[in-house]
Parts: sequence; C-alpha cells; structure tokens
Amino acid sequence: MGSALIVVDVQKDFCEGGSVPVKGGADRAAAIAGLVRDRAGNGYTRVVATRDHHYDPGPHFSDHPDFQDSFPVHCVAGTEGSEFHPAFAPVTGAGEGAVDEVFYKGAHSASKSGFEGATEDGTGLAEWLRAQQVTDVDIVGIATDHCVKATALDAVRAGFAARVLLDYTAGVAAASTGRALAELRAAGVTLTGEPVVLA
Repeated sequence: MGSALIVVDVQKDFCEGGSVPVKGGADRAAAIAGLVRDRAGNGYTRVVATRDHHYDPGPHFSDHPDFQDSFPVHCVAGTEGSEFHPAFAPVTGAGEGAVDEVFYKGAHSASKSGFEGATEDGTGLAEWLRAQQVTDVDIVGIATDHCVKATALDAVRAGFAARVLLDYTAGVAAASTGRALAELRAAGVTLTGEPVVLA
C-alpha cells in the first residue's frame, strides 16, 4: 500500500501577478517543489499535480464574480496563466523527484476538485491512484478554501485516508479558510500545520 502527494493547482494565475492571485502562492509553490524533490524522504510512492484547464466553463467565469462560485477569467487552456508557477514547474518533468502524472480539470465546468480531473488519456484521479495501490493521500496547493478543500473532501468520499498539509497551502481569505477547515475536520480529513492566509 502506498502514499501519494496531490499538488493542487500551483499555476501562474493563482499566484502573485496572476488573474486570480492568492497571496503567498509563489512561496507555497517553492515549498511544494521541495516536498516533491524529496518525495522518497517524505514517504511518497506517487506524486501527482492538478491543473485548472478551462475552455468554456460557463458561469464559473464572470465579469461580476462572487469569488465563491464565479471568478474572473483564469487558467484558460493554452495561456501562460494556466502554466505551472516557475517555482514549481521544474519538478513536473520526468525523473526521480518529479511529478508522476498531471490531471486536468474544468474544461467546461468549475471542477474545483482534482478528482474531477483526468490525464491526457482520460484516466480519472481516483482510478489512477487505485491502480498505483495508493491508500493514503496528502494534499497541498492553492487555494485552501476552494480547490484544496474540494479535493480533500472528494478523497475521503472516494475511500482514501486524506491529510491536508496546511503549511503547504495558501488560502484566499481568513473567514472562508476557517469555514473550510471546519468542514474538512467534520469530514474526517486530518489537518497539519497552519494555513497561509495573507489576504
């Protein structure tokens, strides 16, 4: 049985300078890259990353966003903003200490959870993890109160033991992050560290 690290949406548009920036995102990108580089030392048999990859997600894009269900245009497939942040990108190549697979989500919907994503050949995250004999997942990335939360909740629903490493996440706002942490605890997700919330 194995343990996997799931890195959620460490993309340019979600870090400082992007279209929907989360303060602290760039620092978290660099810290997460360190986790991946020492994947063996951290006990991970597999490491995966998710990417927002929007074509036409309908009302998820809005000129008057509520920043809960709708947001400014972001992570459009093929744009620079959809790319991994430069501090994290080096570990997405091949080789030891790198990400094993990337899961794309949100082509035509909001799709906050990484478990709604798929590889380029259409394999879903839960299916892929089970094929790799993974039973436990650690979740990190951006944003704590949105896609990290959704991914962790879906991990539990899919039968994985889930832990969120808060020192390696960045939240949009203190209030929504607090609500997210309460929801995660109630669902049986283990939380470690303290969330980065600089908004």
